[in-house]
Amino acid sequence: MHQLTSATGIIAITAAAIAVAALLLSAALAFRLRRVRMEQRVVLGGQSRDLVGQAAELQSQFETLHKYVEDIASALENRVAGVEDRLDGTLSYRALVRYDALGEMSGRQSASLALLDGTASGLVFSSIHHRDQARMYIQAIQDGRPEHRLSPEESAAIDLALGQATQQSQLA
Repeated sequence: MHQLTSATGIIAITAAAIAVAALLLSAALAFRLRRVRMEQRVVLGGQSRDLVGQAAELQSQFETLHKYVEDIASALENRVAGVEDRLDGTLSYRALVRYDALGEMSGRQSASLALLDGTASGLVFSSIHHRDQARMYIQAIQDGRPEHRLSPEESAAIDLALGQATQQSQLA
């Protein structure tokens, strides 16, 4: 017992206690490392690389996916631009104005029909009806401007088609 109470004995006991604590700590860390590696295998899918390699591969895959999405978005933008250009050339605005062209009480049998695209270009058809005859006139409209002078009814049909007038104002 005398040897345990001496300075060398106390140092030996302290060293043994530190060694046991270090052994317990290393066992706990080894157990914890084993759990981390098992969880890492679940995340990595059983592959034999570390998290840094996995992160690098994921980054590469994200960059590839990002480029693919950008290419698709660019293609869609081009298609939408093409569709918008085509839509501008389709019949977008139309209006019909009926009237009594010759001042006879014929029941407003004459009519002007405006058919315009998105750039306000198109045609105005006018049909003038009389008791013994009917006449058809067609005027080309380019960017909202006629090739020849328009009648008030033809102008009214264009204004109505483009939303610059109401049907009620055309009936007056």
